[in-house]
Amino acid sequence: MAKRKPTYFERRQQQEQVHTRAIVWIASIFAVVVIALSVLLILD
Repeated sequence: MAKRKPTYFERRQQQEQVHTRAIVWIASIFAVVVIALSVLLILD
């Protein structure tokens, strides 16, 4: 059976999945930095 080329919609969906994963990573790192800074300011 010949492997069919993914449609534009399928490729777009895969790209969006990568983007959302990257956004989640960036948001979680940013949250950790903010929490760490606030803890340091409170303890200071």
